[in-house]
Amino acid sequence: MHETSLREQAARIAARLDGKRRLLFITGAGLSAESGLPTYRGIGGLYANSDTEHGVPIEVALSGPMFRKKPELTWHHIAHIEQAVRGSQPSAAHALIARLEQRHDVVVLTQNVDGLHRAAGSTRIIDIHGDCRELTCTRCSYRESPRDYAGLALPPRCPECNAIVRPDVVLFEEALPQNKLTQLAYELERGFDAVFSVGTSSLFPYIAAPVAEAAHMGTLSVEINPEDTPVSHLVDIKLACGAGRALTAIFEPPP
Repeated sequence: MHETSLREQAARIAARLDGKRRLLFITGAGLSAESGLPTYRGIGGLYANSDTEHGVPIEVALSGPMFRKKPELTWHHIAHIEQAVRGSQPSAAHALIARLEQRHDVVVLTQNVDGLHRAAGSTRIIDIHGDCRELTCTRCSYRESPRDYAGLALPPRCPECNAIVRPDVVLFEEALPQNKLTQLAYELERGFDAVFSVGTSSLFPYIAAPVAEAAHMGTLSVEINPEDTPVSHLVDIKLACGAGRALTAIFEPPP
């Protein structure tokens, strides 16, 4: 996106945000890519050109049915992905969204399971797919938050009941957690002054719906994504560039 066009569009958004308080940021893999995190598929993805070495797509390897059948296989790939992203730090976009809490009522709805919004300092996060940095026992109430997975036996066992431990994330073919759906419904019922879709392909209905509702209600809606998505035609303003560049232009423009 040309710099002049970005500045003009960002200024339009900033003007419409004047006096507005409640902001919803819906974030996806494109945001964490700016922290150096690879995706599963696509250019530079961990599984961009082939299935796993076990002969199944990564979406099957990381599915609930596979975890129940062969937890060691699912854990093999969970650990492989964790190793690839180990040591990652919040990006400029993560940090900026966190800073906005100082002057706005900010809610973050994220598909990412990397915990980077929390690490950046955001406090009102609906991590709808969970957080890979949280481990939970499949049988008892045991939980832990290791710094990383180094040294974990695969699959890891609960020190209290010896059942298998898993990351507190939603695997493929698993239902979303009801408590987070309830939290999301509550925040949406309260309403927002602006909705930002940032770095997400918006393929899941619960990710696209808040943008579509904002467009229907006349609420300011902005998409930040180099690619077109199912919500691109709905939003008031589309910024076809990276998250950090766009958010800085809107909220912290140079003097």
